[in-house]
Amino acid sequence: MEPVVIVGSGLAGYQSAKEIRRLDSNVPLLLVSMDSGNFYSKPMLSNAFSSGKNPDSLVIKTAAQMADELDAKVRTDARVDAVFPNDHEISIGAERLHYSKLVLALGADPLRLHADALSVNDLSGYAKFREALEGKRRVAIIGAGLVGCEFADDLARAGFEVDVFDIASQPLGRLVTPECGKWMENAMKSIAWHWGAKISKIEKGSILLEDGSAFQTDIVLSAVGLKPRIGLAQDAGMECARGILVSRQLETSARDVYAIGDCMEVEGQVLPFVMPIMHASRILAQNVLGKRESLVYPAMPVVVKTPSCPAVVSPPKPGSIGAWHTEADTDGVKSVFLGEDGKTLGFALCGKAVSEKNLLAKELPAVLS
Repeated sequence: MEPVVIVGSGLAGYQSAKEIRRLDSNVPLLLVSMDSGNFYSKPMLSNAFSSGKNPDSLVIKTAAQMADELDAKVRTDARVDAVFPNDHEISIGAERLHYSKLVLALGADPLRLHADALSVNDLSGYAKFREALEGKRRVAIIGAGLVGCEFADDLARAGFEVDVFDIASQPLGRLVTPECGKWMENAMKSIAWHWGAKISKIEKGSILLEDGSAFQTDIVLSAVGLKPRIGLAQDAGMECARGILVSRQLETSARDVYAIGDCMEVEGQVLPFVMPIMHASRILAQNVLGKRESLVYPAMPVVVKTPSCPAVVSPPKPGSIGAWHTEADTDGVKSVFLGEDGKTLGFALCGKAVSEKNLLAKELPAVLS
């Protein structure tokens, strides 16, 4: 029997393998990882420094331990060069491997707007960043989105001097109301925020803005977003847009090939978060094994890991018609997006208002119904 081959050993790859093995104890499983294949929690990377976590301590299980647990083969430091859907094969260098079903759990790459900036998107990237921080005091972060804010808060809590640069006018500019953004900025007051900042150049020890301003720093960390890894699928003729296009059954346009996680796009949505992967992996496993189940996403609020300023966000779907309604005081901010019919379509909570997360989440519509 040809194996089910999973390309990728992040959460999407390993969780898919776990779900497949839970349903079928006999189907051969092969995971192909381009790195060490060790299993770790990627979301922990952005708040590991202040808690004293080094790269080794972030590893939950080694590739060998995962192989034993899953009764699977895990090939490490192996890069898949091409997929041949008509032949049901992949290539690793000169080697061709057959598959019965193929799962692409390729992840995403950090956007690199400035070549001289570091980025952290995996354990090896975190290790390089930690090494670069040795003996340094000042860190500049480009991007005030989720990851940028989490790293900024973590490093500031660890005693670093932190500057954050963003073209927006507040933290989490695409996710929260101005009131929430201002509350977060004030709560993380040890961080120097630079709004409307357009970076023209990064030189050793300095950041130059288009308005002529210059800021000294020791390290620059880029956190401006992710780009789904679609090259392998595109080269094999699979349909792609922002991500690898999949049906509600997680099927790509190639027969017996599925995609999951940060690399996939379903009905216009690319959701690089943990909960979508957990829901999708259960559906994918059933379909890989012969069923035909459809993906459903419930409401999935995202907890922002900024201990200095607790926050939870669940933005309304793009294009939603309605308005934000905000209540703010010294303890926090509660912003709720209400549709024309008065129903809750999204929310952003800061400070003590995060205690209302579960109650408000029950009112939200499904992300994908």
